[in-house]
Amino acid sequence: MDTESPMIHIGEVAARTELSLRSLRHWEEVGLIRPSGRTVGGFRLYTEEDVEKILLIRRMKPLGFTLEEMRAVMDDIEVLRAPAPDDATATGARRRLNGIRADVLERRKRLVRQLAMADEFIGLLAGEVPGP
Repeated sequence: MDTESPMIHIGEVAARTELSLRSLRHWEEVGLIRPSGRTVGGFRLYTEEDVEKILLIRRMKPLGFTLEEMRAVMDDIEVLRAPAPDDATATGARRRLNGIRADVLERRKRLVRQLAMADEFIGLLAGEVPGP
């Protein structure tokens, strides 16, 4: 841990990431995230790097990824960000992340179709019930 990086309390992290304290604590309990430190009183402390990881997880959540899938993605990203990852391990991580990228593209296509249907429905309702 870089002790010169400013440490951020969980409340500020929650506000910045638009997540509840409960979500952050749950993600820690299930091993999805780890605070980089704690105060003498036991309060969680996070770095900017931790916040970036949390934001990445937050982006996966609405796409329907399970906790296990999110944990696997985070593990693979950590492997690739390591100073000198083992070649075989890095190759496996890249392969898995490429598979996740393809999956995300398919999930996005479904969401775009759903959004188009919602827009059509709004248009139909507007024709039936004029309003704001």
